[in-house]
Parts: sequence; structure tokens; C-alpha cells
Amino acid sequence: MAAGLRDVMKNGLYSIHVTLLDGRVGKGSGVILFRDGKILGGDAYLYYTGSYTVKDNNSFKGEVLVQRHTSPRGDDNPLFGGPAPVGIGVTGTFTDTRGQMTGTALVGKASQIFGATLHKLADVD
Repeated sequence: MAAGLRDVMKNGLYSIHVTLLDGRVGKGSGVILFRDGKILGGDAYLYYTGSYTVKDNNSFKGEVLVQRHTSPRGDDNPLFGGPAPVGIGVTGTFTDTRGQMTGTALVGKASQIFGATLHKLADVD
């Protein structure tokens, strides 16, 4: 393998499943694209943009901005889904097909800690 190829997370489209931690209740899921240091994704109400860097051969850190694209209906309550954008710091580990991620979202004046699992759906060049 050429030098430097192991220093990047495998580009791809992943499903993301988020669970709030620290005694809070909440779940969410969507899709997220990791490509050459950029993060893009979304779900039914929110979209995510950001960037990441690889810290070693199987871990990464990054920043994501979550913004609402559609107002929730009925009792729907999307995670981090207020009308104001939410900044999130994340760290995680990855293999060729899966990842684990934790992060802290600053929602208003409250911090929300979460965990997420990533499952690779498709390769992206």
C-alpha cells in the first residue's frame, strides 16, 4: 500500500444511528458521507456539514454543524433539531466497513453527549 493511504478514513456513504448518553433519552438515524476530510449527511429534518481528520490508522476527530431543513410535524422531535444551527465535536474509530463515534452537541446552553454507530452502505471515490 502506498504511503499515506492508511492515514484517511475509508471514503463512503454510511448509515448513522445516534443515541443520547449521560442519562438522557433520544435516538436518531440518517445517512452520512465521509469523503476526503469532508462530512455531509442528513435525515428527514436535519442536514449535517463538517470536516474530519484522521488521528492515527483507525481513529478520527471532526466538527459538524447540524441545521434544520424541514420543520418537525406533530410529536416529532429531532435530536439537535432546534431552529438554530448546532455545533458538534466528534471523535471516533473506524474499520473498512464500520465506525463508532461519540460527540458533544451544544444545544442552546446545554451540552448533549451522544454515541453513534456507522455502517458502510456504499463506496465513494
